[in-house]
Amino acid sequence: MGERIVVVVNPKAAAGRANKVAEVLRRALERGGIEADLRRTSAPRHAETLVRDALAEGAEGVAVMGGDGTLNEGLHGFFSPEGELLREGAWLAPLPCGTGGDFRKTVGLSKDPEAMAARLLSGRTRPLDAGWLRYVTHEGAPAEGAFLNVASFGIGGHVDRIVNESPKWMGGRLSFIVGSLRAMAQYRMQRVRVQVDEGAPFEASILNLAVANGQYFGGGMHIAPGADPGDGVFEVVSLEREGALGQLGLTRALYGGRILEQEGVRHLRGARVHAEPVDPGAHVLLDVDGEAPGRLPATFEMRAGALRLR
Repeated sequence: MGERIVVVVNPKAAAGRANKVAEVLRRALERGGIEADLRRTSAPRHAETLVRDALAEGAEGVAVMGGDGTLNEGLHGFFSPEGELLREGAWLAPLPCGTGGDFRKTVGLSKDPEAMAARLLSGRTRPLDAGWLRYVTHEGAPAEGAFLNVASFGIGGHVDRIVNESPKWMGGRLSFIVGSLRAMAQYRMQRVRVQVDEGAPFEASILNLAVANGQYFGGGMHIAPGADPGDGVFEVVSLEREGALGQLGLTRALYGGRILEQEGVRHLRGARVHAEPVDPGAHVLLDVDGEAPGRLPATFEMRAGALRLR
């Protein structure tokens, strides 16, 4: 054997399918001369601990198998709780096997374990940006953390809650379509104040505003077609169209990749975004890589080239 790779696996991902996929991956890597050290999670946030432990042991990078939530947990393992990068130049290898799987679409990753192994065996890496978010928890306490794909606020946080309570057999896309329709029936446009970099702040009534490092969220919604997770800037896409029919039209455009062509859509680019509710008492919920950790006010900051993508 040559290289040894730590693979953090969420055994519950994809209704337990990740366990079987991990074993197929391990055998494929061994045939190519790489020893795969499989480390399985056993509780929420455990992937973060396992990644951090692997880096402390001297690993040059870590592969993470699971859905977007597991990948987000693994990403946190590359940083201290205060946001300090623990190992300069460390690589992250996403191995998609979960309900959502949105980040894999941006970087062209397959869910086939043989294809995953081939990517790892090639050894190629490229720059990978990460976002760092400071926000308020649901209980009102300050908090912060990393995100890899898309962080948004508005209806997205409501969709997350519905999807995370839905049965996993529905699959990612159907879960998010049903969740979006249910949330849309309950949601009322919320007024926010936003500043991108040093530009003039603007106020808007939003359905959702996405700060995107990757192109897709919500089980395949193409929210930021121009996003590149290695270019050092966020795509900021604000959906501001009111009315049920107009919002359904935006949903169709999201799945069709035509969202930036629509009326009622604002598009900006930048490395820092600050957002707060115009009404200080309003609870504008966050959606961070498919989870709903809290609410505005929030500041989104780009960590350009923080990691390498393998």
